[in-house]
Amino acid sequence: MSSLLEQLKRHSLVVADSGDLEAIKRFQPEDATTNPSLVLKALQAGQYASQVEAALRWALLNSRSPHDVLSLAGDRLVVAMGLQILEQVPGKVSTEVPASLSFDTQATLARARALYRHYLEQGADGERVLVKIAATWEGIQAARQLEREGIHCNLTLIFNLAQARACAEAGVYLVSPFVGRILDWHQRQMPERSFSAENDPGVCSVREIHAYFKRHAYPTVVMAASFRNVDEILALAGCDRLTIGPSLLGELAGRSGELVPALNDAGRREARPEAFDEASLRWQMNEDAMATEKLAEGIRQFHADHLKLEALLSERLRALH
Repeated sequence: MSSLLEQLKRHSLVVADSGDLEAIKRFQPEDATTNPSLVLKALQAGQYASQVEAALRWALLNSRSPHDVLSLAGDRLVVAMGLQILEQVPGKVSTEVPASLSFDTQATLARARALYRHYLEQGADGERVLVKIAATWEGIQAARQLEREGIHCNLTLIFNLAQARACAEAGVYLVSPFVGRILDWHQRQMPERSFSAENDPGVCSVREIHAYFKRHAYPTVVMAASFRNVDEILALAGCDRLTIGPSLLGELAGRSGELVPALNDAGRREARPEAFDEASLRWQMNEDAMATEKLAEGIRQFHADHLKLEALLSERLRALH
């Protein structure tokens, strides 16, 4: 019998949640997605050393002031990593806009366009690039404009249906609703309660989003993310895409058994409701303590790792002089 990973690939498009090239080569996902934490982890493991030096040298030549060097080098580096990943996957790679811009639509637009331009300048097919943006109101509005320009977006740090729906209404290519971080929040609130895959609140959230998108015929792709265990993944088999870290990919590859898809398109269609405006979305988020807290926490965590990445680049820059 084929492994659970092989069977899963028949029902959902499997995406590597990693910048680890060896893991990507081993598990052969369709796509790959990165974030500042994963980029930092790969660099700390000693990968992409030549790309780091090349990015720093390029930034030194192209920066307008010394203050721009690290941000330019950071963008050049994550794109260089994305290009390496694109050589290993047949599909797409997601590259993230710095989390510090999550509440600034215009700054997000500028940085997203710059990242995309870096890819094009180095020969990448723009259709294989997704710009990853936090699903704040400002981020969603930036993504709305980017999609109009033909720059496809992955809206991340999604913790409830309201966020996901606002992204679909904006015409976003793909949303990444998180599973494990939702479970983490509920476990902290109710440490005495036991959660199985079927009553896992993160799994239930993705199922709700997936069903809503299908019922209202939104073309936006649902890519579940942030898994804590294999059971969560199996409970979402049949979701459009699943982005999975190397350790859980390894566990799936090493296990056998019959995999039955848990999600499907029931075929029922309904008229779409009136689109959210800013006040409506902000109110929906205000009423959801978990989503509000986890979105803010995720942005802070990604920003902290981005600062660590810049510190690493600063250290390597000093070594070049």
